[in-house]
Amino acid sequence: MAVSGASTEKKLYLAAPRGYCAGVDRAVVTVEKALEAYGAPVYVRKQIVHNRHVVETLEERGAIFVDELDEVPDDALVVFSAHGVSPQVKQEASDRGLRTIDATCPLVTKVHHEAKRFANQDTQILLIGHAGHEEVEGTTGEAPENITLVQTPEDVDGLTLDRDRSVAWLSQTTLSVDETVETVDRIRELYPQLIDPPSDDICYATQNRQHAVKQMAPKCDLVIVVGSKNSSNTGRLVEVALESGAKASYRVDNAREIEEAWLDGVSSIGVTSGASVPETLVQGVLDLLASKGWPQAEEETIIEESLSFALPPQLRKRRTTTS
Repeated sequence: MAVSGASTEKKLYLAAPRGYCAGVDRAVVTVEKALEAYGAPVYVRKQIVHNRHVVETLEERGAIFVDELDEVPDDALVVFSAHGVSPQVKQEASDRGLRTIDATCPLVTKVHHEAKRFANQDTQILLIGHAGHEEVEGTTGEAPENITLVQTPEDVDGLTLDRDRSVAWLSQTTLSVDETVETVDRIRELYPQLIDPPSDDICYATQNRQHAVKQMAPKCDLVIVVGSKNSSNTGRLVEVALESGAKASYRVDNAREIEEAWLDGVSSIGVTSGASVPETLVQGVLDLLASKGWPQAEEETIIEESLSFALPPQLRKRRTTTS
């Protein structure tokens, strides 16, 4: 009866959408299907997606993750991660005769195409993103002489661009919507003729997950965000939760990382997850909270996602011939 009483006074919310986006799902399935079709080992340059659990699970099945192609044996099969690679990496793989499968998210590929198009027009490109992120490195590689990285709105003040040439902006897909808008506005103050990309570079999944958290956070004493430390979009969800009214917000890789002290004096909890997080990890958090007397979660849905991407052509052909 004590648990029942606790259930009536405590509130547990579950954000939707959350977890896997179409690009992440495509990338993970690409590695799984490559292992099935070609056998282990399958090499993967960088983490296929930024989630420790996903990487460890694929390693158990025979995937080998490497930082650079010089770690890949000759004649091996290598998968490029969802974050994309530069033309230089693709050329290196070709020069070595490596078999490759490109699992780059199609939305990231779109940004690459825009970078090449602007560069062909001799346009200066301001790329809003985080230094060292694989997506930023891949996009920059498309037009290194034309691209300048801008990490924060404050960086804009230090720009020294050619006033006689046009200026355009592009964005890492997983940034905070609000942060990007602020940076673009600052750039436009200095360069009023700033050219926008043909469509918003911030991916639908990033926006949807942030909007879901914005709706849920004002009702929450605590928001738990499931995702790995190196996931940019996961980190943004923690920030958005706090900015939107949550009294506290923490990131965890899994339920084991939840600290008992976080739950002290808390009567409402929200749970969400980054775009590279399998649902099983979210369920683990809900199971832990249930074991501590929290009620069944109320799902807060802002939109239903239905987008999906086809697998890379090598695996599509393989599935066709074996089916």
